[in-house]
Amino acid sequence: MIYIRIHNSDNGSVVAMCDKTLIDKVLTEGEAVMDIKTYASFYNEKLVGKDEAKKLIGDADDVYSANIVGKESVAVALEMKMIEEENVLRIQEVPYAHAYRVEYPK
Repeated sequence: MIYIRIHNSDNGSVVAMCDKTLIDKVLTEGEAVMDIKTYASFYNEKLVGKDEAKKLIGDADDVYSANIVGKESVAVALEMKMIEEENVLRIQEVPYAHAYRVEYPK
């Protein structure tokens, strides 16, 4: 199961996805810290399966950023080609990725 929240703004949407099993965790590795517990509200609007997560992302308006944490969430993002495998990082062996779309004025 995946927690997902689509943050909408005038500039587009930010997709936040986190595996249910990680929502109350603080991951540390060396000096790196990922405090999902404190910022759980960034992710936890809806608890869904993979298919529903794909539908919500597909229905989102103009996604320009994504924050993805956990095996299930990263798998969805890879399947939807939001990210590529070589851009997946790990902290305490937990995969995560950030994706951004950058557009320059013409």
